[in-house]
Amino acid sequence: MEVKGTAIKSISEYVKQNHQNRYREWVNALPGDTQKIVKDGIYATDWYPLEQGAIIPTKKLSELFFNSDRDAAWAAGRYSAEYGLKGVYKLYVRMSKPGHIISRAGKIFTTYYRPSEMEVCNHTPNSVELKITKFDKPHKLIEYRIAGWVEKALEMSGCKEIRITIRKSLTKGDDETLYKISWK
Repeated sequence: MEVKGTAIKSISEYVKQNHQNRYREWVNALPGDTQKIVKDGIYATDWYPLEQGAIIPTKKLSELFFNSDRDAAWAAGRYSAEYGLKGVYKLYVRMSKPGHIISRAGKIFTTYYRPSEMEVCNHTPNSVELKITKFDKPHKLIEYRIAGWVEKALEMSGCKEIRITIRKSLTKGDDETLYKISWK
């Protein structure tokens, strides 16, 4: 399972931005392979192993700066949306209706993780379900990160009172991860 460099870089940038005084501590707390990825420079268009590139750095983020894995991964996901949706993309998100942004979720998802598949279903004007149907190495940190990304992307498109629940999870043995999302 692999993750795109953009996703990894956003974790490192999140720590620099929000915990600047402890960035070196975070880097030094990473195990050898992961530390090498961060120190050698992360290329946005390259693919990296999911465990070393995203799971371990997010776990260290949780251990050093948060009280829970959920909060750390959710915050990293939110920051990833901000980080990745800059410039013309930010304008596109702000000018698009939430339904349009969500309808593209499956395509966006596969540009960050491979191999993977996500489906958009049960779409209404103020809600949607997202299903991850293929993800070779599911992990709760990645599921929370995705939820955080979706939440921030919806905020950027003007949504309020966003609610995201994970009703099923590949990490718990379900046949899919199911996000129920609603907004005003």
